[in-house]
Amino acid sequence: MANQITTSSFKVAGHLANAVAISRGVPRGWKGRRYIALAPTWPMLKMSTEDYLREYKLILAQLDPAKVAADLDGAIMLCWEPLNVKCHRRFVAEWLETSCGLVVPEYGRARTDCLPFAEQPSK
Repeated sequence: MANQITTSSFKVAGHLANAVAISRGVPRGWKGRRYIALAPTWPMLKMSTEDYLREYKLILAQLDPAKVAADLDGAIMLCWEPLNVKCHRRFVAEWLETSCGLVVPEYGRARTDCLPFAEQPSK
């Protein structure tokens, strides 16, 4: 891979050309790229954290992390939550880090600025 994958929110980086939505919903008028395979389902958004994670792990288990990383090469993976609030984009980032040996920081930040998913507070 030639370019680093990063994460961010629509508010911070949604205007950038390499922004890719990995959420089910997107901002009104969104014309950017989407990677719907990483989006949680609508029913998942109403689940407890435990149930949500169980279901999300099933989604990721169906995907090839190397292919996802190649598809998202140079992308900023976007969803709605601000930095360090429990969000699936950090879960995906850690999945790519573990599976592919990548470092996936928050856009414009050091990787050390990102709390591990397990330590992030819920909104």
